[in-house]
Parts: sequence; structure tokens; C-alpha cells
Amino acid sequence: MTDSFGSRLPLSRASIDRDHLSRPLGVPALLTDPASRVIVLHRRRVLLAGPGAIVLLPGSAAPAHELALYLGRAVEDEPDLPRGAPVLAVQVDDATAAALEADHPSGWGDLLRLGAELSVRDAGLFTEALALANWHASYGYSPRTGNPSIPDAAGWIRRDPDTGHELFPRTDPAIIVGITDDDDRLLLGSNALWEQNRFSLLAGFVEPGESLEAAVIREVFEESGVHVVDPVYKGSQPWPFPASLMIGFRARVAPGGSTAGRPDGEEILELRWFSRDELAAANAAEEVRLPGSTSIARAIIDDWYGGELPDGGRW
Repeated sequence: MTDSFGSRLPLSRASIDRDHLSRPLGVPALLTDPASRVIVLHRRRVLLAGPGAIVLLPGSAAPAHELALYLGRAVEDEPDLPRGAPVLAVQVDDATAAALEADHPSGWGDLLRLGAELSVRDAGLFTEALALANWHASYGYSPRTGNPSIPDAAGWIRRDPDTGHELFPRTDPAIIVGITDDDDRLLLGSNALWEQNRFSLLAGFVEPGESLEAAVIREVFEESGVHVVDPVYKGSQPWPFPASLMIGFRARVAPGGSTAGRPDGEEILELRWFSRDELAAANAAEEVRLPGSTSIARAIIDDWYGGELPDGGRW
């Protein structure tokens, strides 16, 4: 991943030592460290200190919580977070969330909308915490025995208390592709779940036993009927909505291949090719709504465009 492209990926940023060696200490021991700090999650959102900043509470002031997760140790000295301090995330219920709002009028923030506005530190903390919390929500029971599982290792394991079987966090790899033709036009598609004027890159999950490059070629053909060749890796970004790693590529239409395309009619309802001038005009007029600046999709589009497109109709 080149530095210039990597700088376009807000959720790939982080400035924390994940410190796996301290995980066996457990949450209670980490919270009692006088330097510890806590971020607060509720319904996949984080408690905000103000515009573009998340709340860091002292560990001693951690609210009552349903789940606690160890995120790691600070690597820099900052006014609200000393170097080496353990940082945890706690997930709270509705009543606790409402009480917290009284002291924090900025309320709760959504990662999808705030990712590009947060600092490197806060973006990394929120992304890690949300991804880990989402995994816990999906693995309350052991898939091997059907028994309820419990958190262990400061949130990095779930364990079947009857058998001792351990479950580890899972991430689903998905490819996303900027496709160009011989005229360097970009192919965008409109998903069946979106408003009709929302367009983005084609994407899909990697199947078992499949390479990333093979997934690019297969997914593009399945969704569009377009044959592509020479997938080139651009970069990756965690996408905890709920548990993906988006792996970005550029690819080109196969020599002699048709650009006519055919939407699959299930996931993709419309396909359009855009020159740079056409996309800039359509975006500015909100004829086309593009992915927001938190997404790797937008990073690949802007990389192809040669700069940042005006906000236009972002979502």
C-alpha cells in the first residue's frame, strides 16, 4: 500500500500498541491501573467529547457495563492519555447510556460518518472496539457445543465454560474493485439496497479456497458480466459493519472484452461507466451519490480521479 493511497483510508489508522501480553491479566486488573482509560460504546456508537473526539474516562470512573474489552496501551504522551496507559472499551445498556448523555452533551457518534473526522488515535480505538464488540455479539454460543460462551482474556477470547473450548475473533475478507476500460472510464454500480442514485464500486466476499485475485475476477463477472484481468492490490481497510476487511484492487477490462455489462438484478440493479468529467458533474449535481470519505470505495474513486472529488452527493 503506497503512502499516498494509505493516507486516504481513515479506518486503517491507529496509534496504539495492542499489547497481547497483557490480555491474560484480565479486565479487572487493567481497570485498576491508575493510568487506565475507557471509551464507551452503546448500540455500535461511541460517546463523544466534542466534534471529532471521543470521551476517555479514567478506569476508576468506568460505568456499569455489559462487556469490557482491552484495546491496548498508548504509545504517545497526550494530555488525556499518558504513554503506556491501558485503554479499554466498555459497552453499556440503554439506561446507562442515557445517564452518560447528561454529562456529555455531544452524545454518541457513528463510525461510518465520523471515521474521517477522528484523530489517528481515536479512529483506531473506535474501529478496534467496534469490530471486537460486534464479534462478541455474534458468538454468544459455542458453534461446536451450542453452550453459552463467556468472554475471557480481556475480551480477546470467548470460552465454553463446560468444555474449555476457545473461540477467537473472526474477520470476513471482502474485495472491492475500481474497474477501468480502454478509455480509462470507471465502472460504478447501484446496489438493490440503496437509493437509486447511489453508486459505488463492485465488491464481494472471498469464498473458501479462493485467492483474492480470483475473487476479484469472479465477483465482477457475477455482478456485472464484465470480464476483468490483472487485479492490482491498492490497500486494505477494516470495515466493522459488522466484521469485514475490505481489500482494495484496481482491474481493467479484458482485452477485446465487452463493456456493455449486465447487472445481476439481485445485488446490482444498474451499471454506469464514467469519465472523470462525467463523474465530477454528476456528483456535483447530486445526480449520483458517491460513498463517504470513511470508505475505501471513496479512496479508490478519488485515486482514479486524481484528487478529491467535491462533496456533492456523498452519503
